[in-house]
Amino acid sequence: MNLFAPRKIYTVSEITADVKACLESEFSEVCVEGEISNLAAAASGHLYFGLKDKGAQMRCVCFRGKARFLKFRAEDGLQVVASGNLSVYEPRGDYQLIVDFMEPKGFGSLQLAFEQLKARLQAEGLFDTQRKKPLPLLPHCIGIVTSPTGAAIQDILRILHRRHENVRILICPVRVQGPGAAAEIAGGIRALNRLADIDVMIVGRGGGSLEDLWAFNEEIVARAIFESRIPVISAVGHEVDFTIADFVADLRAPTPSAAAELVVSQKKAMLEQVAVLENRMQQSFQFRLSRLRNQVLALSAGRVFTSAEGRLVYYRQRLDELYFRLENRLRGRLGELQGRERLLAADLGRFDLRQIMRFRRETLGSQFVRLQAVVRLFLQSTRGKVQALDNSLQALSPLAVLDRGYAICRDARGNIVKDAVALQLGDSFSVRLARGQVDGQVQGIRPAEN
Repeated sequence: MNLFAPRKIYTVSEITADVKACLESEFSEVCVEGEISNLAAAASGHLYFGLKDKGAQMRCVCFRGKARFLKFRAEDGLQVVASGNLSVYEPRGDYQLIVDFMEPKGFGSLQLAFEQLKARLQAEGLFDTQRKKPLPLLPHCIGIVTSPTGAAIQDILRILHRRHENVRILICPVRVQGPGAAAEIAGGIRALNRLADIDVMIVGRGGGSLEDLWAFNEEIVARAIFESRIPVISAVGHEVDFTIADFVADLRAPTPSAAAELVVSQKKAMLEQVAVLENRMQQSFQFRLSRLRNQVLALSAGRVFTSAEGRLVYYRQRLDELYFRLENRLRGRLGELQGRERLLAADLGRFDLRQIMRFRRETLGSQFVRLQAVVRLFLQSTRGKVQALDNSLQALSPLAVLDRGYAICRDARGNIVKDAVALQLGDSFSVRLARGQVDGQVQGIRPAEN
């Protein structure tokens, strides 16, 4: 062994470069489990943090291009599994893990991201029930933000047409899954809010996995729903599926079909209320007729009718006589009819009584409809007469005359002044206008000219 053999002397850069090359060649695509500590998010979008366990720690960096694809929000104390390549940061000589992918240990990244965003938006008040807007009583125009090719839109349209066929529907077509879907959904919500005639909005899609429904868990969609001036019904997935949009929306429907039923449910309630009011009106009419009938009976028992009792006795006898004559004629006629009845009874089997009854039933139905129309026309005519009387009363009101620019002049004693010579110089007077009164004093008098 030659103790005086020449030794190779490295520079710091050389030894660091060799160590870096060794690490990168030996430790590529490694997975490391640990707890996040000292997390720092740079303005550039890069994440700098450490991974530690009970015995050691190491530096890590996740550059912006990879960090923006993380489905959850990295936090200190979170146990994760990070994968990437080992390298050396030469200016400091520190080895570090260049993270390409990271997920929470024992907890799906999507589920964690859901819980994190839910907690943050709830703390900001986006889920408060006090800010939720009520649905309109009977919407005239319904906006729908969903995919135009999915099964959800077909279910919604079918139910809306069946329950409220004259409602207007405006569809804003968007993608409901995949990259960029959340931005399209938020844009569709804001686009419908720029229209003046939308009464209520349905935002949703059919069922799917958590990944398929993820666009409705994005913050951009939640804030668009929160900022909407139009009431929003969230209808995402099936009854067991919950998204962030469900918590922010003014009303959550378990399915798109249920959303269509909820948005027009008020029409059925209104029809029931109209039926109740119609029944109450009929009862009121019957009560009034009964009261008038009782008044007529009470008046008929008065003294004014007793004076004609003698004439009534005559007419009663005359009526009895006519009754007996009519009875005799009816008995003869009855015999004739009984004979015809026996003849007709023999031919009755040839007629289809069911068809005749059906025709009579249809005739009664049409007559009932015409009777309803006559009652409605009578009510409309009565309302028109009342309105005409009200207009006539307003036209004859003294205040209406004052509104046309006329005024009423009174002297100090409150008497109406019709002639200028009724006042003298220095007298006080008041002028009543359409709105208010003016007080004054006579400074000059000009009598009326012939």
